[in-house]
Amino acid sequence: MIDHRTPSSILLSCIVVAAGFALLLTPTLSLAAENDWASWRGPNRDGVSVERGLLTTWPEDGPPLVWEAKNLGRGYASVAVAAGRIYTMGQRDGQEFLIALDAADGGELWAAAVGNGDHSNCTPTVDGDRVYALGLKGELVCVAAADGREIWRKHFKDDFGGRMMSGWGYSESPLIDGERLICTPGARDAAIAALDKHTGAVIWTAAMPENVGSRGQDGAAYSSVVISNAAGVRQYVQLTGRGVIGVAADDGRTLWTYNRIANGTANIPTPLVRDDYVFCSSGYDAGAALLKISPSGDGLRADEVYFLDARQMQNHHGGMILLGDHIYCGHGHGQGYPLCIEMLTGRVAWRERRGPGDNSAAILYADGHLYFRYENGLMALIEATPEEYRLKGTFQIAANNGPSWPHPVISDGKLYLRDQEVLLCYDVRKP
Repeated sequence: MIDHRTPSSILLSCIVVAAGFALLLTPTLSLAAENDWASWRGPNRDGVSVERGLLTTWPEDGPPLVWEAKNLGRGYASVAVAAGRIYTMGQRDGQEFLIALDAADGGELWAAAVGNGDHSNCTPTVDGDRVYALGLKGELVCVAAADGREIWRKHFKDDFGGRMMSGWGYSESPLIDGERLICTPGARDAAIAALDKHTGAVIWTAAMPENVGSRGQDGAAYSSVVISNAAGVRQYVQLTGRGVIGVAADDGRTLWTYNRIANGTANIPTPLVRDDYVFCSSGYDAGAALLKISPSGDGLRADEVYFLDARQMQNHHGGMILLGDHIYCGHGHGQGYPLCIEMLTGRVAWRERRGPGDNSAAILYADGHLYFRYENGLMALIEATPEEYRLKGTFQIAANNGPSWPHPVISDGKLYLRDQEVLLCYDVRKP
């Protein structure tokens, strides 16, 4: 059949057809982006996944293991997942690396040298075509997502005089907020810093006030920064060696501090933020507290709504989840006893005196359920309801190379569990 249209009309038809295909593909691309887990604890740094259609119970031997990646090195870093790639960190052959894997099969795509710590704790942060990572000794790097090519580098100690509160090394996941990267060098005059994400140039540094309190230790802790708009002011909230601090996003001025939650060994859990409230907890017998942030003169103040002592609630290093009006976590120092409390009152909705697994539990939420990963390598599925404790299933993960501490991640129906040099990928979608 002969096409009698002019070349220009044929070209126009092709453009229209191509545009039509693009529109058809748009929902799929958007869904993939929505399911990405591009930083520490997910898109909002709260451990909450938006995915649906996941298993509500598990077979006795667990969900299907899709693949297992090896040679990732030493470390407790979790993973970031974006645009079909997985990013993590680990120390191998005496060098810390930022490593990129193919999400389809776990095959290594590239590895970029970061530092010389003896292991790695940072979960990388992905922002478009760049990836950011922090070495154990404070080496902050920005690399190209395509091939790992280094774009810029800073050093917390050399460039800021930074320090850690104790000896386990820098562990935070850098925060990207618009054109800025927010990080925690832990120096007296640079407790928190804002950098140009494109160049690494310093935009501002936030000093730690002298009178913040006596609890804890000077320096950065093991938490990661979250964004709050409490009292109508955009601010960065971080758990430091001296407790929780809020600094203004525009210029880094200190807005408020709270010292009571600090311990002198390791302050770890990332704070929870909602509206004008900040919820914080720490192990080593520190406890937990709800703060309300309010205007005060030209600044803000943090008022303690309630404080829970360590017997009532303390989260060691497994993280906390805020869903609706309730907070879920593993309670106890070095323990993961399932606990649900009402956020605004601290009232216990339910409490289990023993967990299904042993020791600390790192947790994640997805599709109505909490995923508890215990230190001994047991995974537990718990229904996320304040009505009562409902255990839906358990299984022992396929690797156990040390304390099973890295936080679990779900992206595109896959459950990712890092275990030192191994990464396990499970399919948790409903059939």
